[in-house]
Amino acid sequence: MSRIERNFYLTQLIEKRDNGRVKVVTGIRRCGKSVLLFDIYGDYLKSEGITDDQMIVLKLDVARNARYRNPLELDRYLRDQITDTKKRYYVMLDEIQEVEPIPNPWLDDENATIGFADILLGLLDIKNVDVYVTGSNSKMLSTDVMTEFKDRGDEIHVNPLMYKEFYSAYQGDKSRAWAEFVTYGGLPRLMALKSDREKSQYLHDLIQKTYLTDVIERNHIQKDISVLDDLLNIVASSIGSLTNPKKLEKTFATVKQTKIDDATISIYLNYFAEAYLLRQARQYNIKGRKYINTPQKYFLTDVGLRNAQLNFRQQEETHLMENVIYNELCVRGFNVDVGVVEYNYKDEQGKSKRTKLEVDFVVNRGNRRCYIQSAFAIPDEVKRLQETNSLRRINDSYRKIVVVRHHIVPWYDENGIYYIGLEDFCLGYIDELDNSL
Repeated sequence: MSRIERNFYLTQLIEKRDNGRVKVVTGIRRCGKSVLLFDIYGDYLKSEGITDDQMIVLKLDVARNARYRNPLELDRYLRDQITDTKKRYYVMLDEIQEVEPIPNPWLDDENATIGFADILLGLLDIKNVDVYVTGSNSKMLSTDVMTEFKDRGDEIHVNPLMYKEFYSAYQGDKSRAWAEFVTYGGLPRLMALKSDREKSQYLHDLIQKTYLTDVIERNHIQKDISVLDDLLNIVASSIGSLTNPKKLEKTFATVKQTKIDDATISIYLNYFAEAYLLRQARQYNIKGRKYINTPQKYFLTDVGLRNAQLNFRQQEETHLMENVIYNELCVRGFNVDVGVVEYNYKDEQGKSKRTKLEVDFVVNRGNRRCYIQSAFAIPDEVKRLQETNSLRRINDSYRKIVVVRHHIVPWYDENGIYYIGLEDFCLGYIDELDNSL
C-alpha cells in the first residue's frame, strides 16, 4: 500500500515548526499519528535540508527503548544527542505517556515527582531544539498529554481519514469508493486489507479489544462492564437522533431490562468522548440565539467503527450520511451544533400552535455561519419543500445548504438555498466552505 498523504495535518505541523512550544499530536488509536509525525513530517524536514543526525527519534513503546521510560534517563539521552549549537534539532517522541513519573531525588516530599513534561519543557529552554510528541493508551489518553504542557503546548488533532483523503488513496474502482467508506470508515490500516472479512474483523477487534478495553482500564471500571458495550450499541444505532442520559436510562429499563441511572450514563458517555470514540453535538435555538441544554446528538468519530459495533447489521445510509457530514465539518475545525427553529401557526380550528423544526447542522467559525441540511433524496417538489422548511424560516443572510446523497449538478433555488451532492460536498465544496467561513 502506498503512503496516504495527510496534507491537512502536515500543513499544521509546518505552520507550528520552530515556534518554541511542544507540538502534541493527539487522536484515536490507529488513526495515523505516528506515520504523520515520523514518516510524512520527517520526510518534509529532510526535503528542507534537515539531516538524520538532527532528528532525534524515539519510540517509547518498544522494548529496546524501555530504559528511557525513566524521565531522567530520557533527559540524559536527549541532551547527549544535542551536540552542536549551530544545528537545529528536532526531538520526536512516540507514545510519551510510557515515560513514568519518578520521585524527585532532591526533595524530601514524597509527592514531589519528575515526569515527561518536566523533561520536555526543559528542552524548550535550549534555543536550537524543537519538540514533538504523540501519546495515547489506557494509562493516559492523548488529551492528558496535552494537559501536561498547559500553555506551552500546541495540539494537532488527527482523525481517521476524511473522505477526500480516502478517495485519493483508494486503489479500486472509484465508483465504489463511497460504498467502501460508508461501510468500513477511514482508519488508514483498512486501505491495505483486501477482503470484507479482514476489514470487519479488524474493526471489531479494535472496538472490543482496544478501545473499550482502554476505557475500562483507564477509568478503573470493575462492574457492569457489559453496560458500556450496551450503551455504545444504543448510541451507535441511533446516530442523528436527539437523546439525553435520562432517555437512555429509560431505554435500558425497557429494552435491556437493566437499571442504570442517568448520572452513570452521562459519565460513561464522557468516557467515550475522552477516548475519541464519540462526538457530542449540542442543540441551538436559532431564533432564540441560545443553547438548549438537552437533548443532544451523538456521532461516532468513524462510521466504520459504528458499523462494526453493530456487527454491520444496521446500514441506514441516511444516518451514516449525517454522521459523515458532521465528522467532515468537525475535522475541518468548524464549531458544529444541531439547530432548532421555533415558529407559530394556526391549526385547522384556528387555534394558535407552536412547533419546532430541526436544522441538521449550524456551522460556525468566529462570527461567520452557515446552515446545512442532510437530505438523502429530493425526488419531487413536495419533498424539497419539506426538507427546506426549517431553512426557509431562518430570517438571516447566512448561507443555507442542502446536501443530497446522489450526484447532482449543484444549483440554487429561488430562496438562495444551495443544493449539492454528498461526494461533491466532501471532495471539493467543503474546501470552498472552509475558505469562506
